[in-house]
Amino acid sequence: MENEAVLDKKVIVFQLKNEEYAVSVEQVGSIERIEPITRVPQTADFVKGVINMRGVVTPIIDLRKRFGIEEAEYSEATRIIIVYMDDIEVGLIVDAANDVIDIPESSIEPAPEVVGTVDVDYLEGVAKLKNRLLILLNLQKVLSKNEIKQLKSVEG
Repeated sequence: MENEAVLDKKVIVFQLKNEEYAVSVEQVGSIERIEPITRVPQTADFVKGVINMRGVVTPIIDLRKRFGIEEAEYSEATRIIIVYMDDIEVGLIVDAANDVIDIPESSIEPAPEVVGTVDVDYLEGVAKLKNRLLILLNLQKVLSKNEIKQLKSVEG
């Protein structure tokens, strides 16, 4: 029984449109309410701008736009998930951050060729839980090295 806990992956579940996604809690710094975002000229269209998060200038990415999902109005439920990519903090705008759960490694399958509208390159896999299907994101692939470099210049 004791060994089973090691096989669980703790994730934060969030929503984009009507799909549920998950990222490993180890990569998440915090979950924040949406706040005014300062636009930055000449950045990729999915980069909303920057916010000052406790003294740190943090680039903000609209995940809907990044994944080619139509944009939606922000609501009470909209959140910014602050994640660590390489050595920078990046905020991801999501429709809602639902919960923190443990996923047994045994329920994680490799990503199928196509999952909804999200490019399979961004995916780590798919977790099948009782009545839920969670799409596990690979944050290292959501942004390319070049895009991360661009964001670093925004940060500074």
